[in-house]
Amino acid sequence: MEFLQDAHFWEAVGLLILVAALIYLKVPGMATAALDSRATKIQAQLDEATKLREEAERLLAEIKTQREASEHQAESIVAMATEEAARLGAEAKVKLEEQIKRRGEMAERRIALAEAQAAAEVKAAAADLAAQAAEAVLSARLAAATSDPLIDAAVAAVATKLQ
Repeated sequence: MEFLQDAHFWEAVGLLILVAALIYLKVPGMATAALDSRATKIQAQLDEATKLREEAERLLAEIKTQREASEHQAESIVAMATEEAARLGAEAKVKLEEQIKRRGEMAERRIALAEAQAAAEVKAAAADLAAQAAEAVLSARLAAATSDPLIDAAVAAVATKLQ
């Protein structure tokens, strides 16, 4: 009975009693259940994270396709705007050329009209001057000669016709 006096023997007995008490109280089952529930929560979080990642990747792919579509649309809008600007520039050039041509023709017409008016005024002034000269010459001749009322009337008629 010497082993009853050995401290290691009593330590082993105490340890066996402690383990038996823990098993009787179902502590390992509770620890296993706690670990299982923790593992279930972690797995649920991992599953949720996976779903969120898949959704984020899907959204990223949608955004990329939308961006590409927007870029293509922007390129087509820019191309259309460039074509429209070129077309409007050509139209404006044609209209400007037509307007310049019309204004040139109008200026030429005005110049021709002014020349015609000036020529008419010069002719009228020359006719007036000629009539005055003729009147002065005839007046001087008639003053020297006897006055004839028929000649005076003819000279007056000639003066009014020349004007």
